[in-house]
Amino acid sequence: MSDAPQITVPATYMRGGTSKGTFFRIEDLPKIAQENQGAKDKLLLRVVGSPDPYGKQIDGMGGATSSTSKTVLVGKSSVPNHDVDYYFGQVSIDKPFMDWSGNCGNLSSAVGPFAIKSGYVENVVQNGIQTVRIWQANIKKTILCHVPIKDGRVQEIGDYEIDGVAFPAAEIKLEFVEPVDPSEELFPTGNLVDDLEVPGVGTFKATMITAGIPTIFLNADEIGYKGTELQSDINSDKEALKRFETIRAYGAIKMGLISDVKEAETRAHTPKVAFVSKSQNYTASSGKEITVDDIDLNVRALSMGQLHHAMMGTASVAIGVAACIPGTLVNLAAGGADLDSVTFGHPSGTLKVGASISKENGKFKVEKASMSRSARIIMEGKVHVPADTME
Repeated sequence: MSDAPQITVPATYMRGGTSKGTFFRIEDLPKIAQENQGAKDKLLLRVVGSPDPYGKQIDGMGGATSSTSKTVLVGKSSVPNHDVDYYFGQVSIDKPFMDWSGNCGNLSSAVGPFAIKSGYVENVVQNGIQTVRIWQANIKKTILCHVPIKDGRVQEIGDYEIDGVAFPAAEIKLEFVEPVDPSEELFPTGNLVDDLEVPGVGTFKATMITAGIPTIFLNADEIGYKGTELQSDINSDKEALKRFETIRAYGAIKMGLISDVKEAETRAHTPKVAFVSKSQNYTASSGKEITVDDIDLNVRALSMGQLHHAMMGTASVAIGVAACIPGTLVNLAAGGADLDSVTFGHPSGTLKVGASISKENGKFKVEKASMSRSARIIMEGKVHVPADTME
């Protein structure tokens, strides 16, 4: 048996928040993948193990969920006052498609440690907190990643716990600076709440917002749910998933992201669909009991056509911003008060998010949104793909 030709690329497999992905230094990619987007997509699809008609990604690094079918590219920043440029690629599991239209807030927490370890950050503190200035190149936004350092090295071990992650680690604070530029519309329709008409499905109250990631928020009871559902309650229902995808497509049109519902198939990562309800007791997927005293509201969100096992980091930013603006569905579910932070319940537990928001000339300005995550390196080495992958 002869060895087949292979392409070998240095790679790091990391957890960030409740997501995992394969990280690459841009300069380590084959030259053709650096210069040609099609070749880059083919390479990364093969690395992760897509497209896989069996939906398992057995022949790659992916974990066959939206939370684990991810890639990250990092390089020295070309933007002044930033340390690194960060590109996020969401990989379709069963289709030959990569979506570069958004960000992964969870993996953003791993970009800081990866940047430090890769030598992209100058004058790293010996002990304390190192702020890594990240340019999120997909969406052209700044993220500040505050990484704990001990004896000149990234500190991964700690006692900070995240619902949805089995083991504690060191806390990494994230700040999403001006997640919506003042020139952009925070609410693309101009309304805090719209009537979203979805042919064949119904008409629903919806808050559509662009902070963090374009997101469509619905009321759980209007779409037939309590708001305390777990993955198994929705992901096993193919008709429900089809309805959610239809809602997502028509919401994307209303937000001006696409012009025809068919375009939603090529924009699977954005927008997200989420549904909210007032705080209720429920049992999280781990068996942990969540009570009304623990949370301000419940939120469930779908990513890449499936209910997320916890909460996407970028959607958490959208939740935090929407919650802090009186009159949105998120704010109303949290009690309708003036807020600067909320703790929400998700399928795996709870998460606290906050936002600083001002108003100028009648227009909301999001100065920053914040949350805490953790990250660690799982594996470092080289990933191998067949030599004809990029042909």
